[in-house]
Amino acid sequence: MAGVPGLRRGLAILRLLAASEEPLTATTLAARLDLPRSSTYHLLTELEAAGVVAHLPDRGRWAVGIGAFEIGTGYLRHHPVDEVAGPSLRRLARRVGHDVHLGVLDGRELLYLLRERPPRPQTLVTAVGVRLPAHLTASGRAVLAGLAPAQRRAVLAGGGPPTRRTDRGPTSQRTLTAVLAADARRGWSVEDGEVSRGYASVAHPIRDAGGQAVAAISVTFPHQCEPACGDTFAPLARVVGRTAAEITHHLGA
Repeated sequence: MAGVPGLRRGLAILRLLAASEEPLTATTLAARLDLPRSSTYHLLTELEAAGVVAHLPDRGRWAVGIGAFEIGTGYLRHHPVDEVAGPSLRRLARRVGHDVHLGVLDGRELLYLLRERPPRPQTLVTAVGVRLPAHLTASGRAVLAGLAPAQRRAVLAGGGPPTRRTDRGPTSQRTLTAVLAADARRGWSVEDGEVSRGYASVAHPIRDAGGQAVAAISVTFPHQCEPACGDTFAPLARVVGRTAAEITHHLGA
């Protein structure tokens, strides 16, 4: 069967952008992949039209587009995640006594794929299939914080000021960027009363073989403090982190 050179070259560009810590110029892409400059521009234009790469005109560079990340998270939706992650989530729910979720990014939203409940569950609105703004949820922040900078910018670009459900949470893109940077340094994410008043969540990312976050697991529990106390719930986060590492291993990373 004859090959499809354009497809191979387009995928090579996409892989190189995904592996890069920063957006790249078309000239750099052409040089590293040994491609004609004219062909590189043509391929980038087609990839941009498909939404898998994004042009940053103010910098004259190219980055991974949100479409590429949506394709990547499709892996978890098309594979038997319940078989792979379900037992780990059930053990975690029994251990901590709270609801446990697994979610992935879908555009700028966090989509909950799995939920496990303890023997005595507590009533929550976050059922399987629920979508929430990713920047509000601990799971969404854990995935965003675990992305390469170029991917994170692609997901958040053009979103405007962050929406809020309560009187808590980031009020600007700059504030949100600072929150995600702190989460990336710490290794896990927290939200306290930003999705539902009286509840908090702790989340850890699940990573692929390249170390990029592809999903997150979270534990949600009753917590009331006025004003927000700033607790990061480190002991619980360590327990959640061990389960995230276990699922990461089962997914082949």
